[in-house]
Amino acid sequence: MDNPPLRSSTLRFGQVVIGPPGSGKTTYCLGMQEFLGHLGRKVVVVNMDPANERLPYSCAVDISELVTLNDVMDGLKLGPNGGLLYCMEYLEANLDWLETKLDKYSDCYFLFDCPGQVELYTHQNSVKNVFAQLAKWNFRLTAVHLVDSHYCTDPAKFISVLCTSLSTMLHVELPHVNVLSKMDLIEQYGKLAFNLDFYTEVMDLTYLLEHLAADPFFRKFLKLNEKLAEVIQDYSLVSFVPLNVQDKESMTQVLRTVDKANGYCFGGPEERNLQAMMSAAVGADFQFNSTQGVQERYVEDGNQTLEGEVRDL
Repeated sequence: MDNPPLRSSTLRFGQVVIGPPGSGKTTYCLGMQEFLGHLGRKVVVVNMDPANERLPYSCAVDISELVTLNDVMDGLKLGPNGGLLYCMEYLEANLDWLETKLDKYSDCYFLFDCPGQVELYTHQNSVKNVFAQLAKWNFRLTAVHLVDSHYCTDPAKFISVLCTSLSTMLHVELPHVNVLSKMDLIEQYGKLAFNLDFYTEVMDLTYLLEHLAADPFFRKFLKLNEKLAEVIQDYSLVSFVPLNVQDKESMTQVLRTVDKANGYCFGGPEERNLQAMMSAAVGADFQFNSTQGVQERYVEDGNQTLEGEVRDL
């Protein structure tokens, strides 16, 4: 009889990358894997999406070895949504498989590339329970929630994004960093009504409601939108970090925010120094200044991209 795997007593840090389909989770994992590699971190990417068949990154642990969405849909005659829920429940029921796989990488930094179905993070418990079990295995994780930045150009969609982000934060119960992805495309479908910091800091939403009231379609939902805005502002939890994975400064800003959230900046080997402590202490000022830079780069200057910085680390 095989001996059970030894549970690591060492803290292991990482990120669970979540967000709606198409928000750039897999691209983020690829970019962050390369970025962290240049910083000297040993990175392990874990594919938690049973529908993710073509992986652009080097994957150390792949859920498709345990279960795949296509097999579930064919075998149980389920649709894609029901099949994905079943896959996550199956993973929850086979956590010993996941533990055995992860215990091979006790001294690494982890990126968990998660499925995109919103229900998994707002009211379904399987993924939440998997995250809770990871915490019991001494993982210190931050949930990195990606949403498309171009939703900022549509007040109604932005309020919807805020509600989804808040619901996810409350349900997942992990240190949480909301990210506006694809910043180079932020004005793809229209101009921003306010400066970028209005959206990243989620300032007074009454100004956003005034824009909704000007639309005849949304005017009849004004009371509902007012109540939704009150809920978001009463919790006062949601804010965003802007991200363009092809921008070194943007990736640095997101990483510093994540490292502060899960405590890596206080315990990671390459950042255990006074400078890292001070960086965490003044993180708010750093984020404000960085947001101003993003505003100038992608909003006011016609979405100019930084060519040549992608690999210049």
